[in-house]
Amino acid sequence: MRPTSCEINLAAVAHNVRVLGEHVSPTPICAVVKANGYGHGSVEVARAALAGGATWLAVALVEEGALLRDAGIDAPILVLSEQHESSVAELVQHGLVASVYTEAGIDALGSAVDGTAVDGTAVDGTVLEVHLTLDTGMRRVGAEPGDVAERVAQIAAYPSLRLGAIWTHCPVADEPDNPFTADQLERFDSAVTEQGIATHVGNSAVAIEHPDRPASMVRCGISIYGIDPDDALAGRLPLQPAMTLRSEVTFMKTISAGESVGYGHRWTAPTSTTIATVPIGYADGVRRDLGLRGGEVLIGGQRFPIVGVVTMDQLMVDLGESTCAVGDEVVLIGEQGDEQILAADVAQILDTIPYEVVCSVSERVPRAYVNR
Repeated sequence: MRPTSCEINLAAVAHNVRVLGEHVSPTPICAVVKANGYGHGSVEVARAALAGGATWLAVALVEEGALLRDAGIDAPILVLSEQHESSVAELVQHGLVASVYTEAGIDALGSAVDGTAVDGTAVDGTVLEVHLTLDTGMRRVGAEPGDVAERVAQIAAYPSLRLGAIWTHCPVADEPDNPFTADQLERFDSAVTEQGIATHVGNSAVAIEHPDRPASMVRCGISIYGIDPDDALAGRLPLQPAMTLRSEVTFMKTISAGESVGYGHRWTAPTSTTIATVPIGYADGVRRDLGLRGGEVLIGGQRFPIVGVVTMDQLMVDLGESTCAVGDEVVLIGEQGDEQILAADVAQILDTIPYEVVCSVSERVPRAYVNR
């Protein structure tokens, strides 16, 4: 059995959802479990989030929603982007909630629902809930605020469609001092005031920074995994990291001063030292340049530097004069003894965000689920 694994503490996920729910009460929580639950496992995380009090789930793709339905999850599931017409039959079959924002997309969805057969049964008369997405400053997808009335009327013209909510996304809510979010929310409120429709605007940062904002729900992604949306919001809530990425020492050898390590010989030993080989690499989601940028691992409750470039399947660690041994546990993300390496710590070294760090843990790393 491969010694490399990714342990997911589902009790931490449930705890985080409860903490967020209490913080934004009485607003319901929508747990975002797209991208395989941010690398944590979508089905398992969805169940834990629902156990923690979430009432909705959100995904990016129809296929992601279908996976949850096939696992027996019957909670409302919002698909966060407008889908191609070819996905409509599957969307209807699995009872997913569609996001819409273009004139063509609404027409395609309404027409397809009226004329699609699911498992041999005509779906004429099926009413599909849709949520209208507004672009209030993200400039990624969404209808313009000035087009709200037109899009609402267009949806209402289809008996097969029911508008459940209007929503938007906030790109800089994780920067509390940035005035853009307040301006954005004001634009959103102005656009939807006369519609009398439920709304939701929140991501994790909005949930943490604006807990009293009225909404039909708040969409929480990174925070349910125990990761703060940004350093500026760190520690606001007692979130618990859910992921531990670990492996073990499988080989050791002593090298002399002046000998170099790994592809390209990007690191040279200044003195005689012991090098440990660990069977995890960039094919598993550990960035190739992590050691070159100062990345570390935990062994025996101590920090040791990764040296040379991370290879596809392995990485090397400089043990110095440590008494580590083959078989010792190696932690790349998580706690060991009194030490801890957070996904945010790795992200800072790599000049990226913790979202990318956890989402990068590849499918070939076995997930082990625990509750503690």
